[in-house]
Amino acid sequence: MHETGGIPVVDPSAADGAFGLLWLIVALPALGAFVLLAVAPFARGAIDRWGHLLGAALPVGSFLVSLLLFFQLLGRDAEDRQVSQHLWTWFEAGGLKVGFDLLYDPLSALFLLLITGVGSLIHIYSIGYMEHDPRRRRFFGYLNLFVAAMLVLVLSGNFLGLFLGWEGVGLASYLLIGFWQHKDSAAAAAKKAFIVNRVGDIGLSMGISLMFATFGTTDFSTISHVASGASDTTLTILGLLLLLAACGKSAQVPLQSWLLDAMEGPTPVSALIHAATMVTAGVYLIVRSNFIFELAPHAQTAVVVVATVTLLWGAIIGCAKDDIKKALAGSTMSQIGYMMLGAGLGVAGYAFAIFHLLTHGFFKANMFLGAGSVMHGMDDDVDMRHYGALQKAMPVTFLTFAMGYLAIIGFPGFSGFWSKDKIIETALADSWLVGLLAMLGAGITGFYMTRLMLMTFFTKKRWEKGVHPHESPSVMTVPLIVLAALSVLGGLMLAGDWIVEFLAPVTGTAEHEEPPIPALGVTAMVVVVVAIGVATAWYLVGKRDVPRTAPTDVSFATRAARADLYGDAINDSVVVKPGGALVNTLVAIDKVGVDGVVENGSLGISGIGMILRRTQNGYVRSYALSLLGGALLVVLALLAVNLA
Repeated sequence: MHETGGIPVVDPSAADGAFGLLWLIVALPALGAFVLLAVAPFARGAIDRWGHLLGAALPVGSFLVSLLLFFQLLGRDAEDRQVSQHLWTWFEAGGLKVGFDLLYDPLSALFLLLITGVGSLIHIYSIGYMEHDPRRRRFFGYLNLFVAAMLVLVLSGNFLGLFLGWEGVGLASYLLIGFWQHKDSAAAAAKKAFIVNRVGDIGLSMGISLMFATFGTTDFSTISHVASGASDTTLTILGLLLLLAACGKSAQVPLQSWLLDAMEGPTPVSALIHAATMVTAGVYLIVRSNFIFELAPHAQTAVVVVATVTLLWGAIIGCAKDDIKKALAGSTMSQIGYMMLGAGLGVAGYAFAIFHLLTHGFFKANMFLGAGSVMHGMDDDVDMRHYGALQKAMPVTFLTFAMGYLAIIGFPGFSGFWSKDKIIETALADSWLVGLLAMLGAGITGFYMTRLMLMTFFTKKRWEKGVHPHESPSVMTVPLIVLAALSVLGGLMLAGDWIVEFLAPVTGTAEHEEPPIPALGVTAMVVVVVAIGVATAWYLVGKRDVPRTAPTDVSFATRAARADLYGDAINDSVVVKPGGALVNTLVAIDKVGVDGVVENGSLGISGIGMILRRTQNGYVRSYALSLLGGALLVVLALLAVNLA
């Protein structure tokens, strides 16, 4: 065992026994993507009939293998819980040799269970949700591709392999968000997500290049051993580049603008992207790179600042959205902010960041799929102003959604209560200001989630004419029931600080720093703040008639929240317009300068050619005259020399 920046790093052992099946976890969904996307066009009729079943079955197989390996890992001593599997040499160029290596440790083990477990439930749910879509087989192929890419991301033993999965997730998200490309809004949302994420990807690619230039490798284990030898400036730059990458994938300020537009994709896509996979990739990157951030305190501070701003930014946006999916998307932005905050707090917060990531995967997937169930019963209407009184018409959806609601607001005993409170408690111990802002975010969460519950399941009926709400089929409600149970029981992972001890070989351990007030006092304060948010929502929404159209005479704060706090306008002013002006300037320089020199130069040469061409006209008399003139000039020159 080695100590690097306070983080213990254990050299991985070679995969043997059951761990030899590690590659199969990735291979199964990758096989599904290959069959459904590459093979199916040659046997479309047959595969279209059962392709969705194959697409749903393979992630379940990955989950079963992940579960087997998880119990195998638990049977090992803590210092022996890192396993490496070398599949092949990916490429070798100069001094860089990169293997396609898989790393299985406590961090990747938890991610595998989340991705394959929640991902499998989303696949099963999609069988019912996409039943009448003529391109259902292709949809499941994209889902399998997404899961396979995310598994590569979290299983890779080096940053370059992580980057491969990172880009694979970006491609799959583009395909899924724009799956209904016949809608202009869906096509635009897919392009927006792809472009904004490319900004973050530049950060990751530059960071990996800097790692190779500094350390001569991209391997996690090797870099963790030698990182302390790099300069503070290099480590800070590297940390900031990784943060930029995380901001893109995890929709953190200032790269958050794509997340709400991503709701244009089918609802299972929203659950997959916002709960178990893509948006958690940035948190994974920060925690996995803890050996960099522990040596770069300025970069850690930047993570805390970005996270604190984002958790409030997303929460405020969620307060003003009438689209049920966009309200949940704002919530996702905020909750990822809490995870990033935990990761930015260092050794004391890494485990709690991952804990909240897991519980969020349960309750947010539950609520997104619940929103899809509501839409299924409301003829795909997403406007909560057209809902109301759905608790009796859709009892299973209501009860399961309610479990997710209680979890996200941090109701005592539910999963979000345990994970979010720990992050707030750790933040208070580090900084009064950050802790209080995180607590304020919890109160706002109580407001916007209660508003969503009231507008959807309570208050008066505001249904469109001809709409008859009904419960979804069992293939959709069974996953909801499972996720609801996890939303309630997910907090058991903290029993006896189990998750802290389990992740210690990866994230390290730190002496518990007591907050300025006792933990029980922090819990009481958070509960009171959340209760104020809930009561405010009840007073403003529950006790009043909800208009079927959004009022226009609203405050500036409401208008700003509806406009996503002008995130698009800011990007347009700061990036798009200056970028367009720069491009136009370069085009003008190219036309006037470069093209002018080239074109005018060619005209000059052409003119000279025309003059010279007259001396080569083919007439003997002209050549004789030229010869006589030349001879005369020679004679005159000789005379001038003799006279001199």
